[in-house]
Amino acid sequence: MVRFWLALLLLSPWLLWQAKRTRATTPRLPEAGGAPSGQSGEAGPALRLLVVGESTAAGVGVGDHQQGLAAHLAAQLSRRHGRTVLWRTVGVNGIRAAALIGHLPRVPETDVVIISLGVNDTTGLTRRRGYRHALTELIAELRRDKAELPVYLLAVPPMQRFTALPRPLRDLLGWRARGLDQVQQELARALAGVHHLAYPPVEGKDLLAEDGYHPSEQGYAFIARTVANNINVP
Repeated sequence: MVRFWLALLLLSPWLLWQAKRTRATTPRLPEAGGAPSGQSGEAGPALRLLVVGESTAAGVGVGDHQQGLAAHLAAQLSRRHGRTVLWRTVGVNGIRAAALIGHLPRVPETDVVIISLGVNDTTGLTRRRGYRHALTELIAELRRDKAELPVYLLAVPPMQRFTALPRPLRDLLGWRARGLDQVQQELARALAGVHHLAYPPVEGKDLLAEDGYHPSEQGYAFIARTVANNINVP
């Protein structure tokens, strides 16, 4: 990672200008409205799904949580397994992994957890060691009442593909995002019951919201369809 910090140092004036310009010209979308919980399906034993994280869990890019990642994922799991899925999402736009612990609800009845983090830690230049520590603490807190709780880490999005970001800013952020996702993959290998989910290629106008940065409803549905087959239902 020495090369990353060296590139950051050498390009810092240009990158700072690009970052400021991008922030000024990119639409700021709100978090989704509506109830952050719901039900999909009415058959079989209920599966309780919790999605936690940053803007993707907060539903940025859609108007209602019923159009967001958790609802679409619940629908996919219900369809695949013929079960009722009770879902809940806890997301904070702009949050980093270390701060998310303070927003977690006490829901010991959860059966499966999906964690979607990394973009804000990427842009905030969180160091790999700090990110690993924060994720480890987050997983431990989620498992406080259920040590065997299955946890899935959705990969850090490949920011080099975020066309709303100019180059070389997005290339450098993509480099950093890959480093943080390596941390997630290492944790998945090291901790029993923790799994890594590859991030689908969310590209094209139909899959992106108007800011060109967050998924649209079609984008969230696409992510849900892609990752659902890799989630083992207890």
